[in-house]
Amino acid sequence: MGDAERNMGPGMLLVSANVGSIFEDPENMLPVWLTEFLSTIKRVRPQFIAMHCQEIGGKNYETSMQHVDVFLERLLTSDEMQGYDRTRIFLDEDFKTVESFTALGSFYFIHESIRNASIYDWQARKFRSLSGREIYKGNINSIPFKHKEKFPQDFFPNFRWSRKGFLRTRWSICDSIFDLVNIHLFHDASNLIAVETWPSAYSNYRHRALEHTLKRISEDKHERVPHFIFGDFNFRLDTQSVVKCLCATAKEERIGNDGQIKRLVYKEEGSENGKVVLTLEKKVFDHFNQEVFINDFKWLHQFDKEPKRFADRLQELDITFPPSYPFSEDVTEGRQYMKTRCPAWCDRILLSQSARDLIQRGDEYSPVYHVMGSNVCMGDHKPIYLYFRLVPDTGKSRHRQRPKPTCVVL
Repeated sequence: MGDAERNMGPGMLLVSANVGSIFEDPENMLPVWLTEFLSTIKRVRPQFIAMHCQEIGGKNYETSMQHVDVFLERLLTSDEMQGYDRTRIFLDEDFKTVESFTALGSFYFIHESIRNASIYDWQARKFRSLSGREIYKGNINSIPFKHKEKFPQDFFPNFRWSRKGFLRTRWSICDSIFDLVNIHLFHDASNLIAVETWPSAYSNYRHRALEHTLKRISEDKHERVPHFIFGDFNFRLDTQSVVKCLCATAKEERIGNDGQIKRLVYKEEGSENGKVVLTLEKKVFDHFNQEVFINDFKWLHQFDKEPKRFADRLQELDITFPPSYPFSEDVTEGRQYMKTRCPAWCDRILLSQSARDLIQRGDEYSPVYHVMGSNVCMGDHKPIYLYFRLVPDTGKSRHRQRPKPTCVVL
């Protein structure tokens, strides 16, 4: 074994997964979801896993939160997870504390082959060594190993609380220090409003919240380090431009009453029966041909504008997979979208410019950015993952003056 092989950085797997759907039908959806997730672990064999979940406990969390324990047990007792001897899990489950509840769940697994790993204590402002398994659940507001915030109430549409915010942890892995930020931004409540203009009102809500997050993690009293932000950004396409493109030869028909539009119908001009190309309602986006989103999706990239508003601070690897939302929640359908929203890449893994230096490059270590469960039902959101080799001893580090021990035991 050569020195280069012995000192190569660990394999890192970052996963973004909105899991709300699987807790609505855990009997059918949970086994499928876990099978696909664990098969990815077995195939990729990462040494560090960070899984950021949103909507822990489901959309009806008051009744579905009980299923989280089943999810945890099956995950932690699986054969694929037995080599991970250090675990930290943060589950914000206290839905009765409305002003701080986010339903975010952050899961971190460190393989026994990684020698030096520690987590940051935000209160003591220093790193703590890791050992064993710790699960923080329920009300986690006082736990010092995370920085969690719910967005201010005036950020929420109509000032109505919902489960939106971020949860940050800081890690030192092989003498490279970085932040991992779990985030959940605001959704589009109505297609009829989203199609009116760009940027839409919903896009502006998301923009404000993400700006707030970046400010909070870069201007606080703690040292500034590279960061990966991944979760359900709820980024949507420029719906107005997508509709114009899809319906370029169609005629728009507005249907409503009392001066309010309830439905937009686009019919092909010149056809004998007035073929309906697209129907829009508040929660209906029904296009006659889903292939334009599943197999021929590359044309949609030009309308994926929301991340570009942060291009000076956040970067992303090239997207080579179809939009991650809204897939059918029927367990027999893995490649069909629901006819509710315009498909979009809601789930993303973004990184600061400094974080790019943490990713090893080259043919042997090319990072992989893809979707998990392409052909099976994973809920309305397909999980997204980024796999890469970490460059050791990069970024801020407390250990720079020490001789470098072997990072990974092979």
